[in-house]
Amino acid sequence: MTTSSIFRFTTLSVCLFSAINAWAGVDGYASLNGGTTGGEGGDVVYATTGTEINQAMCNRSSDDTPLTIYVTGTINHDNTEQASGSCNTRGDAIQFKGVSNISLIGQGEALFDEIGIHIRDASNIIIRNVHVRNVKKSGSPISNGGDAIGLEKNVHNIWIDHNELEASGGEKDGYDSLIDMKATTQYVTVSYNYLHHSGRGGLIGSSDNDTENTYITFHHNRYENIDSRLPLLRHGTVHAFNNYYAHVSKSGMNPRIGGQIKAENNVFNDVQNPIGTFYTDDMGYWDLSGNQFNDVTWLDNSTNHPAGPDPVSTTSITIPYQYTLDETDCVQSIVLATAGTQNDYAVSDGKCATSTRTEESNETADDTSSSNSDTSDSSSDTSSSDDSASIDVSGETNLSIGAGSDGDGKGMGSYGSVRDGDSTTLWAPKGSTGTVSIKWKTAQTINAVVIREADDYSGNITSWQLTNNDTDEVIASGTSTGVITFDAVSLKKVNFTILSSKGTPTVAEFETYFIQ
Repeated sequence: MTTSSIFRFTTLSVCLFSAINAWAGVDGYASLNGGTTGGEGGDVVYATTGTEINQAMCNRSSDDTPLTIYVTGTINHDNTEQASGSCNTRGDAIQFKGVSNISLIGQGEALFDEIGIHIRDASNIIIRNVHVRNVKKSGSPISNGGDAIGLEKNVHNIWIDHNELEASGGEKDGYDSLIDMKATTQYVTVSYNYLHHSGRGGLIGSSDNDTENTYITFHHNRYENIDSRLPLLRHGTVHAFNNYYAHVSKSGMNPRIGGQIKAENNVFNDVQNPIGTFYTDDMGYWDLSGNQFNDVTWLDNSTNHPAGPDPVSTTSITIPYQYTLDETDCVQSIVLATAGTQNDYAVSDGKCATSTRTEESNETADDTSSSNSDTSDSSSDTSSSDDSASIDVSGETNLSIGAGSDGDGKGMGSYGSVRDGDSTTLWAPKGSTGTVSIKWKTAQTINAVVIREADDYSGNITSWQLTNNDTDEVIASGTSTGVITFDAVSLKKVNFTILSSKGTPTVAEFETYFIQ
């Protein structure tokens, strides 16, 4: 199989992303009603086209078989065709219809260009780390009614996390909303997204008669250069906390006809009518605390009923889940550092700082710093796998099992995959070079390492170094992977640095040993 073929609809019967809910810790209403785990525990598929995404859904054994789809590259109308089989896919949108238990995860730059994501009659879906732009409802090409992400008709337990959504204008330019929820959409969390340059942010309830949309959480999202609907809410209940709003030209949170919003510790900069009931006399309600209003305008007229200029609550809302509020003064900096794609899923730590929400954050190892590898040729006495292929490590204790791991970035897979004893799981850097590390709480003595590349990428690593992270000393270097032996060294963290590669470099297993 070639390097690229693994991206051409290859299903791996492994759980490369098995801990998606456990390690990522979905907050908000999506944590209720049974929780939201997406494709946890299921097969993993890699896709570079919309057709491959559709095929992945259609090739499941049933419509609720757990599945994680990793997406790389640009998805557009040219590479998206409806898949055949007992599934409800489309050629003009990425549609999750009549399905459940799916995660759609972008790797590196995963761009959905002029093609929207449609969730209908579906549950337990996670959308993460994708960039959706310029989805049109009029003009050419059209997709998804002009919504970047649209949820409708009996949809529940959805998590939209760490995405970027944008349009190049408003309705007159052919666009609709960034996120719309209607026709009974419930138990949704929208977190750490960057939404910008759109006429409409999104609505919850498409008409006054659309009454069953409710229990939506928005937190740590970044909204910039949007006209209105942040969100427009009819009838339901929304919790909005620690969001950042900037340059909103018409209106922000707009509960109406009985809709109610609990708004806590949000920051509004250069916003007209941040909160209130607008464009109707059918009032909604708000429960306000800790919000910060900077350079805002409160426009009150016959159809605008703003909460300000001296905002006070008009209802009291009890939130049925636990959550941690950032202090308002920290919100802008936290959101700017964490919202959007390609940031290793950075999140707030609840203490006015950020952390990277990866599976390694729950490990027992106490060294969480990135690798500090010296990539210069500073050692004259190194051994490489080229000279050590005859060493047999079978029967020896792999010290990586139960250890911790981290690195300097992930383009594919996870750091934990290199120490799980499963050669079908993998880690890959974002580019052609990168570092992955094994670490322990107390110093370990090792004199051998085995680097196993993933089968479909075997031989792609063409130059590497092994370094002692404690001292920056180069322990070994070489041009091919396999068994690496060296003089015994005591350390708490060892780094494997890929210096060059052909194609995608991968590490399936990073084994460490002390051989007597």
